[in-house]
Amino acid sequence: MKELVTQLPQYDYIYLGDNARSPYGNRSFETVTHYTQQCVQALFDKGCNLVILACNTASAKALRSIQQNYLPVVAPNRRVLGVIRPTTEILGNYTQTGHVGILGTAGTVASQSYPIEIEKFFPEIKVFQQACPMWVPLVENNEYLGEGADYFIKKYLDDLLAQSADIDTIVLGCTHYPLLLDKIKEYLPAHIKIISQSEIVAAGLKDYLNRHPEMEKNCTKNGLRAFYTSDDPSAFDGVATLFFKSPVKSTHLEV
Repeated sequence: MKELVTQLPQYDYIYLGDNARSPYGNRSFETVTHYTQQCVQALFDKGCNLVILACNTASAKALRSIQQNYLPVVAPNRRVLGVIRPTTEILGNYTQTGHVGILGTAGTVASQSYPIEIEKFFPEIKVFQQACPMWVPLVENNEYLGEGADYFIKKYLDDLLAQSADIDTIVLGCTHYPLLLDKIKEYLPAHIKIISQSEIVAAGLKDYLNRHPEMEKNCTKNGLRAFYTSDDPSAFDGVATLFFKSPVKSTHLEV
């Protein structure tokens, strides 16, 4: 959301964090779809016409079902987008060797969403994936800057690079991972490109709105921001401020 506001500041934004039931990474497809659908409906109820699933796991496990089964019945004039497709559409512009690594939650990796989507745009690229189940808890518990984080950061990076010595591009396939970027860089060779999705997704949204003026005209433009969480607002606000880089004041919302 920080990057969306940076690139497209004129629009109104409503952010909903399902913190009471996160992380989604190790949950089943059915559970993630159910939770995500409830959150999407909550945002529809708040007046949103366009919803972006900022979570890679939700994008991987729930987006297709919501787009194909839920929207046509419940909200045929509204749209739900994910964060995986905008990334995979341009991934070939970064790699020289054609060997790309994906770092993600266990759920994102198990879904095979990245290899499937990359195959559509760049069938020549070889994709290597590594689940990083400890990274989200490190961020959520504000332990990502401590020495204990180094072990798990190095471990997962070593496991990924062991799959191919030719990996020259790595996608941070989770919204939490950019907070680990400085430590990630310490344990990677300097020539490897690290792709964080926020700028790509924001640019993708800008392009989407240009291509869909019928949707763009339904997006209100008062520069308003509202934050909601399904958990305790005081706990959420502290972590959210780390991501948003400015103070966040949220309201509890049942989903």
